[in-house]
Amino acid sequence: MLSHLPESRDEFVGRHHELAAVAQALRQHRLVTLTGGGGVGKSRLALRAAEQVLREGSRGVAWADLWPLSNPRLLVATVADALDFADHSSTVPVDALCAWLVDKDVVLVLDSCEHLTEACRSLLDRLLGECPGLSVLATSREPLGVQGEHRAVVDPLPTATDAVELFRHRAAGSGPGGPWDPATTARLCEWLEGVPLALELVAGQLAHRTLDEVAHDLRSRLDITAPERTSGPPRHRALRTTIGWSHELCDPAERLLWARLSVFRGAVDADTVRAVCAGGALHEKDVEPALTGLERGSVVSRTGDRFRMLDTVREYGLMWLDELGETESLSERHARHFLERGHEAREGWLGPAQIDGYRWVAAAHADLCAALDHFLSTSPGRALDLSGRLALFWTCCGRLREATAYLEESLTLSEEQGPVRTRALWALGVARVLSGEHVAAQRLALACERQAVHQEDPEGVLHAAYLLGLVHLLRGGPMAARFVVDGALESAGGEPFGSAGRVLCRLVRVFALTAQGLREAARREAGELRADCVARGEWWTRSYADYQLALISLFEDRAGEAAGHARSMLDGKRRIGDSFGIALGLDLLASALAAQGAGEPAVAAYAAGENYWDAVGHPQRGTPELGPVRRQYESTARSLLGDDGYDRALHRSVLRDPESVLRELLDSSPPGS
Repeated sequence: MLSHLPESRDEFVGRHHELAAVAQALRQHRLVTLTGGGGVGKSRLALRAAEQVLREGSRGVAWADLWPLSNPRLLVATVADALDFADHSSTVPVDALCAWLVDKDVVLVLDSCEHLTEACRSLLDRLLGECPGLSVLATSREPLGVQGEHRAVVDPLPTATDAVELFRHRAAGSGPGGPWDPATTARLCEWLEGVPLALELVAGQLAHRTLDEVAHDLRSRLDITAPERTSGPPRHRALRTTIGWSHELCDPAERLLWARLSVFRGAVDADTVRAVCAGGALHEKDVEPALTGLERGSVVSRTGDRFRMLDTVREYGLMWLDELGETESLSERHARHFLERGHEAREGWLGPAQIDGYRWVAAAHADLCAALDHFLSTSPGRALDLSGRLALFWTCCGRLREATAYLEESLTLSEEQGPVRTRALWALGVARVLSGEHVAAQRLALACERQAVHQEDPEGVLHAAYLLGLVHLLRGGPMAARFVVDGALESAGGEPFGSAGRVLCRLVRVFALTAQGLREAARREAGELRADCVARGEWWTRSYADYQLALISLFEDRAGEAAGHARSMLDGKRRIGDSFGIALGLDLLASALAAQGAGEPAVAAYAAGENYWDAVGHPQRGTPELGPVRRQYESTARSLLGDDGYDRALHRSVLRDPESVLRELLDSSPPGS
């Protein structure tokens, strides 16, 4: 069952009636939209309501942050990612998403829709029309305008009760700032109209100011006695004034960092902040103290070692960045930094930095997309470079749609030649083959080969051979696959682990040997490849070497060895976040468990595998030789349990969270080393 929600940063205060009303609305309506001004608490109310649905245990819950998206192009991919749909299909993205969701019982939360209203309306029309088990809880400053939408207005907190409690709680976390005079606290909450963000910003000032000082200064800023106070929505002006006042109270370094931080789309660590934001009047040594000051003042929030800025506060920062005339230069600096980090991740792919690379690419997704968008409009050649370097990370970890879109646009807009273009052609081919588009992938492999030969690029030739060999394998042509990669390896020469291209071609060769029935050679070469990977701390190739060793062990009736290698493969794929590889590994582990006579665990593995295959959007089950193995041992598991017992076990397992099943299967025996 889906259960992906952001971590609750702070204690939730009040809103008991609103929570009950939202829960009731979700029972009666397919789309509930929480509306209200910026900073009023829509997201926190939605999060608490989603947590409540999850505790009830009857429905899955997924959360999609839309605030990092600068345009609608990544909306469907973001929603699919939130729903754990790692789309490997070749159909139109929204069609594939609808097909996958059609039988799911899920509450989807779309947070911060206001800047993508039209795109959200179009997507929800499709999803709600075709997926009867789907309900949507959205937050937006305005209604979305979807037929059947139920609007729930989120008001500020009651100033005499919940607002006071929230203020005291946040102020206590900011520092001494007391004593807490009840009358002064109540007046502050009334002046701030009970808007949670305004309350938190003011509470943040109590780290180094007394309550009376804050109240005196704020009263003059808000101009409490001015007659025009009654015109327009006062909470909007109170919030704007409070944000501006908080900005004025920052020291110059904090104000400059506030503006520059607004360039980030996602949460980032302090090293990234220094790399992008330091310079000019903001010295590198001043960044960390300024960041600490902004956190203390509730301008940024921190989860673990990563910082993010609330979208309402970020808007203010963007305005000041523009006033400073730094919008273009900071966008360029931001994009250049993520390009450099993309280079580092790709260069470290063959070694111990590989896992860190996968995790960094996943965490930096929103900012990588922002960098690509910047380069597409300013320097398509660099977009081509970055999108090609991300391919080994994105294509196996649920980012096929983004990879394909950025690669296609970059290849169209850029006239860049040489290894950069060869790599991009190869990357697009990998995306095509993993989507099941073998003919298109073969064309791209041949184009990649021509480009590499023309440019005298031996690594490009090896990558092209890997791609073409992979196409041959998936189409049932292991002899052709082996011929292609053997020729490329012989021409390239060099150390067997000397480059990514050599390692990829060695892997295709192992697959081809297994498919041809040359098991002794396949087992020997798979073992050598795996040992090389272990020695260098590489996991992606190692996992597929384990896949082959498990398959060969099953062919030779060594079920215990097969289970060990399958668990090792799954351990590696889980570290990387490779849903496609996990699906393959679960099929293998299920077969090995059935061969060992463990019927119930085998069925649990088969059911979890079905859920993972479902989540990649098409029934691709690896190379052809795995199919007969799976069918044979499914029959074995059924024989072990009987038809009724098998069906009952399958029904129980299909309804379970596949990630928890995977954890149990891996914990039941240590993975191979």
